[in-house]
Amino acid sequence: MNDSLFSVSDQVVLVSGASRGIGKRLAQGFAERGAQVVITGRQQDTLEKTADELSTDEAKVDFVVCDVAKPEDIESTVSTVLKRHGRVDTLVNVAGVNKRKRSESYTPEEYDFILDINLKGAFHVAQAVGRHMIERGSGAQINIDSLNTYAPLKGVVPYAMSKGGLTMMTRGLANEWGDYGVRVNGLAPGMILTDLNRALWAKPHMREWGLNNTPLGRLGEVDDLVGTTVFLASPASAFITGQVLYVDGGMSAGFRWPIDMD
Repeated sequence: MNDSLFSVSDQVVLVSGASRGIGKRLAQGFAERGAQVVITGRQQDTLEKTADELSTDEAKVDFVVCDVAKPEDIESTVSTVLKRHGRVDTLVNVAGVNKRKRSESYTPEEYDFILDINLKGAFHVAQAVGRHMIERGSGAQINIDSLNTYAPLKGVVPYAMSKGGLTMMTRGLANEWGDYGVRVNGLAPGMILTDLNRALWAKPHMREWGLNNTPLGRLGEVDDLVGTTVFLASPASAFITGQVLYVDGGMSAGFRWPIDMD
């Protein structure tokens, strides 16, 4: 059944950090549903390849090279997208990086690298697109949050800090921009298998921990994030803003301890 309530057909959707992983699959999800998708990333050759892979005869995926750690790149990117496509209906803020280390061993450069992309960059992208959405009086922004905003994991403190800030950014912008018809929400993935982390989750002790702590009994796939993202961009979520939806198989529902229930 085709239901316009959940349709993103003919939207212009800008996805940052979409050359691979979660961003790439979310961009594909919108393209498959008739949206005009524009992807960004830092490397032109990777973006070109991804855009070609995601394009179909009916929908050609566009791309713009953008390093979200550079505010001048962001302003140029948004200007280019508006010139080419006239508007941005939905922004999906995906670009993010991480380094797993002990907290006392991070260098100032490593800390800045993580925060500049994950939080500062996300804010400036939201801001640049937000100005346009405010002027139009409509728009949806979706920030890719993290399970770390529920409970931070060991070894990723700057990453968790950046995502905690992103949660507050989501709520704050929703509070300010609701007056203009602009909705801002977050999506917090749980333990999602990607090409970059499959080797980690293939380790028996890691897989056992992940499965034992996920009520639905499996690790997530990037496909599991598509439906929620499309929902947050569609008319079906017209009265939802300032929320972070956890797509985590129930991991944030509570602690699962090894007590015998029989």
